Amino acid sequence: MAKKSTFKGNWPKWTLQWATLAALIFFLSGLAENIFPKMVPADPETYCPVGGLQAFVTYLVRGSLPCSMSSMQIIMGLALAAAVVLFSKLFCAYICPVGSVEDLLGKARRGLGIKAITIKDGGVLDKILRLVKYVLLFWVLTSTVTASELFCKNLDPYYAVATGFKGEITLWMSLVTVGIVVILGFFMDRFWCKYVCPLGAVSNSLKFWTWMLLLVAVWLLMNVLGIKISWMALLGMWCIVAWALEVFHRNPKMQILHVQVDENKCGKTCQSCRKNCPYGIDVAAQAPYVTSVDCVLCGECVAACPTKALSIGAKHEQKCGFGKYLPAIIAAALFAIALVVGGKFELPTISETWGIEEGMELQTVKIGPLKTVKCYGSSMAFKARMEGVRGVHGVKTYVRSHNVVITYDPKVTNEEKIQEEVFVPSHFRIWSPDPKKLSELKVVTIRTEKMYDKLDLNYLGLQMRNTGKSVFGVESQYDCPLIVRVYMSPDENLDEEWFREIVNKKVLSMPVHGGGTKDTPVDFEFVRMEKGESTIGIAEYLENMFDPFTAEFNGRYSSADTTIVRKRFEQYEGQPQFVYEIANQNYEKPIIKRALPYLGNHLSREEGIIGLYLCLNKDLVPCLQVRFAAPMTAERVWELLNEDPWTITYAADDVRQEGARLKFDEPGTVFPYESKE
Repeated sequence: MAKKSTFKGNWPKWTLQWATLAALIFFLSGLAENIFPKMVPADPETYCPVGGLQAFVTYLVRGSLPCSMSSMQIIMGLALAAAVVLFSKLFCAYICPVGSVEDLLGKARRGLGIKAITIKDGGVLDKILRLVKYVLLFWVLTSTVTASELFCKNLDPYYAVATGFKGEITLWMSLVTVGIVVILGFFMDRFWCKYVCPLGAVSNSLKFWTWMLLLVAVWLLMNVLGIKISWMALLGMWCIVAWALEVFHRNPKMQILHVQVDENKCGKTCQSCRKNCPYGIDVAAQAPYVTSVDCVLCGECVAACPTKALSIGAKHEQKCGFGKYLPAIIAAALFAIALVVGGKFELPTISETWGIEEGMELQTVKIGPLKTVKCYGSSMAFKARMEGVRGVHGVKTYVRSHNVVITYDPKVTNEEKIQEEVFVPSHFRIWSPDPKKLSELKVVTIRTEKMYDKLDLNYLGLQMRNTGKSVFGVESQYDCPLIVRVYMSPDENLDEEWFREIVNKKVLSMPVHGGGTKDTPVDFEFVRMEKGESTIGIAEYLENMFDPFTAEFNGRYSSADTTIVRKRFEQYEGQPQFVYEIANQNYEKPIIKRALPYLGNHLSREEGIIGLYLCLNKDLVPCLQVRFAAPMTAERVWELLNEDPWTITYAADDVRQEGARLKFDEPGTVFPYESKE
């Protein structure tokens, strides 16, 4: 008998799957932002239970959260685990986009009349393949915990597709996993889910939750007794035991819901249930209720049964016509509950203390939002900065709200001094004044509050840009209230009420590519405008606003029987040196600055290249300068700048060919290098 269409009989499952896929496409494709300009761009990781479980394990082991994970992802992961323990693998059946794609691929194969490739359930190959997902689970979790970065992003097919292969992926891994999902998933039902998916390994192991709980209890007891066993060894034992239970025991029974088989109605000969089951479970043979570790309560067997012998319900309960709706309702309800609960509280990404001595009476101060504190890495960078502040003994960061809580000794410092240390003076150029038209700018000073972060000044500058006024830049300096200097055209007259209106705006609206606007909430407060004004020369202003870049390279030189490492400018001292300069007003853009370390790395491989610089030239125009000496030539410098790919050296044994991050349209000029000393 051919597989029966279950679209009508199992509409709750297909509706929830299609709705999930449609929502992901709507939000991750950018359609939502075009239709609703005020909407914050979607993050593929926001509601990911896989990342949440990795974050939870990392929090248990290290007391910190990886990447930009927060309580939202953790609650999603715990909701998934609760669903598996109490009911079944509902996420896999009703919500997971990869599982949904594999189900649709199966439908497409059958529509084309192509026969599926099957692997004998319980056979040798089946047992070996089932081990793969546990090996991946061990690899993913140990890598995530040790590095505090979600390693699964390197190979997750959902993340690769959701980011357009532009996320934090390892390309070959992502291509392999996407290929497994699409190609093998087309010819074999749910191949990824059954044999490869690390989340499938977690879910299957939780179906044997009594065994796994016993394993953890034994591990805890041994550690209490002084027999120290690492978390990594526990994880290894967890994976081995779970795999053994899956291939040899196969039938966990500690669930509330099961597929029930009415043996009075089931003839056990049509096999319609087995043929329609995405995992190939012989449902009829498991009467009176299905306990297979592979069962996800998807309802496909129930919808396909010609005698209505199958239903979904609790063990030993009478058949309930409402049962086929329960798994979809429970899956949607758990997702909604996790969404609400996850938004009610926030775990710290890091919670670090140092130098605390007995008898200290410490206090805390909450500061934020700090937009630059947005992940584990930036949290650790903030902590490193605070470690150098006298009187500070601890830091907690919350990346979802961008807040920090600092623990300090009030006998040594106070809140105002800590705020000063947290604050990073910054500047933001709104427009570039033309030195040929203006010789100087007018400077006025305003005072503001609630601008703790470096990005806050950028947002204020963009608010001023939106007005079209001849305001060229802003600069901040710490004080209470904060000092903000505003640089404008000498003939521009802006009064206190104008500044008050701009500073107190609660939303920054900026146009986006393709039309519409992006709204960013802000919460600054205007205090006052200082009396008086001053002037500054254009050259001084441009130099103050410019962020230079310098990379001077080392060389290795043989001397007798040793190798000497020293700066190349020392090697070429006394020899004719030259500068290859390319000027472009756009070289101040962040995308250019981010590419410069890679360009410098690429250039440094060539003998004769001394350094790479981003600076203002004699005409006050941003320019790239490559300093070189023989045997390097200007022609060869131009060739190196235009090579694609670039050769990037990450380590002595890690040299990669990567696409060029910058392109140069016009050759530069060459002139002799003159020392500024």
